[in-house]
Amino acid sequence: MSSISSAAEQIITDQGAEWTVSARKDFYSRDQGSRIMPLRWISALKQPDGQPFMAESLDRYGYLPNKTRKPAGLPVGFTVASGSEGQEIGMNCSACHTRQIEVNGTAYLIDGGPGIVDFQSFLADLDAAVKAILTDKQAFTDFARAVLGPSATSKDKEKLQKAVKAWYLPYHTLIERALPAKPWGPARLDAVSMIFNRLAGLDIGSPPTYMIPENIQPAVAPVRYPFLWNASIQDKTQWPGFASNGNDILALSRNLGEVYGVFGVFHPKKDKWRLLGVDYLANNSAEFQGLEALEDLVKKISPPKWPWKIDQALADKGKEIFARKTEQGGCADCHGIKPGQTRFRDRKTWATPLMDVGTDSKEYEILARTVKTGVLEGAKIPFLASPLKPVDTAFNVLGTSVLGSILQHYVPVLMKTEEEVGAKSTQPPFPPETESLREAFIARPVEAKPSYPYESRVLEGIWAAAPYLHNGSVPTLAELLKPAAERISSFKIGPAYDIVNIGLAAEQNKFDYTLETTDCSDRNSGNSRCGHEFGTKLSAEEKKALLEYLKTL
Repeated sequence: MSSISSAAEQIITDQGAEWTVSARKDFYSRDQGSRIMPLRWISALKQPDGQPFMAESLDRYGYLPNKTRKPAGLPVGFTVASGSEGQEIGMNCSACHTRQIEVNGTAYLIDGGPGIVDFQSFLADLDAAVKAILTDKQAFTDFARAVLGPSATSKDKEKLQKAVKAWYLPYHTLIERALPAKPWGPARLDAVSMIFNRLAGLDIGSPPTYMIPENIQPAVAPVRYPFLWNASIQDKTQWPGFASNGNDILALSRNLGEVYGVFGVFHPKKDKWRLLGVDYLANNSAEFQGLEALEDLVKKISPPKWPWKIDQALADKGKEIFARKTEQGGCADCHGIKPGQTRFRDRKTWATPLMDVGTDSKEYEILARTVKTGVLEGAKIPFLASPLKPVDTAFNVLGTSVLGSILQHYVPVLMKTEEEVGAKSTQPPFPPETESLREAFIARPVEAKPSYPYESRVLEGIWAAAPYLHNGSVPTLAELLKPAAERISSFKIGPAYDIVNIGLAAEQNKFDYTLETTDCSDRNSGNSRCGHEFGTKLSAEEKKALLEYLKTL
């Protein structure tokens, strides 16, 4: 489909004095340890029509051009770092957490906003592009010439082909097994499934492939990308709220899990000489300093200011409605700013209530998935994580992998022997600042009557975060104020924005994609628009006033 993105005038939305040009530039290119493939390879790959795979900075998937990045042509959030094959391309958080919306031919850049990107198509097309050079002799000849130069020997070409095949085997296995038949579409992805699939399916098997293919399952619980502003202030994070938040080491645990799911290299191995019995850093591409720097940058991103005119008198009426009790159509009980749990000295947090409000339940099915634990069978972290069983939850495998990596990185000589730990079993063998990691991955207890709570975030900048609900099943805030039975059942997704109803415009021309949602009779579809029936009984004038106030947050 065509797009006005490349031609549209761009306005950089006001996101506070701390969010400077240099901070933005760093955010767009800082390495976090993701390694997709050698840069020379992806630069040499082709689309089916013969155009470079990286043409127009991957605009066809919704990624945005990084005009200050060298080498030229990389999108926002695509990184370059040294790897085993020279320079390697990767991704950081800004690739999926930077958005551009379009109103009347003008583009508005919003840093930290939910990306309107089609990650599934990017993954699938990359798989197809590599398959093409492995199955078409002329395509490989052209690829090898671009990568190695015109004077490459037959031995050089054979070595390259062997390396590409070794890269393709795990990647294709992941793509073939994980990508769902019903696409996530732009602005959504099943992040939890893909992290579980990559970690349990590609990382913890035996060498040389490290694969356990049967651990990979279809990623069928898509969610929308969350906004990043105020992320560090929440006292809970992740859509189901399974991670405590509020200090730097908890932030690292959150972000390290993301690296392992987005092209991070991670192959732990048994090592009886280590206190934890596993070497989590032997083959680990995570860039800890980069992750810390990115978290510091995210702290500087303020919610975007509404760039259009506001009817202040109407917004004032909306403020009063917002502050009402929930049963009177208000929002503040769940979404107002209240003190949260303090987890590090004087660093304050905002309370992030976990509420089951009747929304889609599919993500909880994913969180309960079990996998073979491979080389991590029996792995334990004293006082933080129980030993992994031969078959355990993917959630526990992720928690053990992240916590083990953090502890071994920050406590390289873990100070105490196994015997000392046994003799003083009431004292953790780790420094006090790691104590909060106990709450980094909180598994939900089995309930007699299942519930499906998700986080209720403070709504600053909510106007810029459509589509709505955790699974992106409602296109506008105006639509969200309708009873679920009256909400639109399908809508197009793209960057064109409706500043009256606040959210995605009805007409889009960027992507040829329409999201089909289900009603409350199928709450576990992954695409249900059910739930969150608050404010639905407000009058039309009250709803209009409330929407005007939400623009000001």
